[in-house]
Amino acid sequence: MARSIAPVVFVVALLLSGCSTLSYYSHAVGGHIEVMQAAHPINEVIDDPKCEPALKKKLEEVRRIRDFASRELGLPDNRSYRTYADIHRPFVTWNVFAAPEFSLLPKTWCMPIVGCVGYRGFHSQNEAESLASELRREGFDTYVGGIPAYSTLGYLNDPVLNTFLKFGDIEVARLIFHELAHQVLYVDGDATFNESFAVAVENEGLRRWLAHVEKPELQYMVTAQQQHKAEFVRLVSGYRDRLKEIYASDLSINAKRQAKADVMAEIQRDYLNQQEAKGKPPYYKEWLEQDFNNAKLGSLAMYNQLLPNFEALLEAEGRDLPRFYRLVAILGSLPFKQRQAALERIKPADIENSDKLTTIQ
Repeated sequence: MARSIAPVVFVVALLLSGCSTLSYYSHAVGGHIEVMQAAHPINEVIDDPKCEPALKKKLEEVRRIRDFASRELGLPDNRSYRTYADIHRPFVTWNVFAAPEFSLLPKTWCMPIVGCVGYRGFHSQNEAESLASELRREGFDTYVGGIPAYSTLGYLNDPVLNTFLKFGDIEVARLIFHELAHQVLYVDGDATFNESFAVAVENEGLRRWLAHVEKPELQYMVTAQQQHKAEFVRLVSGYRDRLKEIYASDLSINAKRQAKADVMAEIQRDYLNQQEAKGKPPYYKEWLEQDFNNAKLGSLAMYNQLLPNFEALLEAEGRDLPRFYRLVAILGSLPFKQRQAALERIKPADIENSDKLTTIQ
């Protein structure tokens, strides 16, 4: 469910780091160098007689998607996603998400350039699992998620990777639109703002791309998937207040743990019952059953909490993406609390008001 912003490779980052942080940056830099060394221009890969026909076909579609992103969505026209790298592993990074046992606030890690984010990414699954184990010993809820793509925010030429090419054209389009959105706007230290904005762009981009390629059956399928995900997020988010009340209560530690476990189990039952009543498969069943905890709730919120607000703003602006980008940039320039308040005033039920930002200064 998650994606990642890479720790950008800058010497200054290393110079500013302490010993333990220096070790992490060395890992991040080394991993990213390996990715970049494996990258070759897509045109050259396609023209190589040794290129397998299946890969050639996929990369030809990638090239069309990439051109569409800049031509039709107003996303940066640069060298990002114009190279291809096979890194011979299932994910490019593994992100560690963590939250206190009795809090929904994610643990954050701060880095030069990108600010503070609610996860720490590793190019090695073992390294990620090692940190997660250490955090669990300290009393944190943790979640380790495999990540198919990350962004260096346009500072470097990010390649298309085998880690997301394997999922098919729809996921390739989704990921390219999402990661390029980070190059349009990235607000230091506000991961929820950044990720929710990028998901809004990816959703709109996917809608337009599927209309462009004239595949109504795929458009129907993707719309159904997006609706299912939105319903799932609403259902899970509806329990956040109950959990906050439990965590802030005067209950004993053991009583809090039991109340927390009861709510987590109720979320799972509620979702399964909801899908059964609709006669639809429970796509998120496994995700809910495997170590469902505060860290997972935090990762879900990061990418979806503000999505309805961004989508309402896009709708209010007649789905004019350049204007949408400009208004989101205004939001991004505001102090955090003022930005949050402005976004809260942009609700799906209020999309008839297209001048939401005119009073934000």
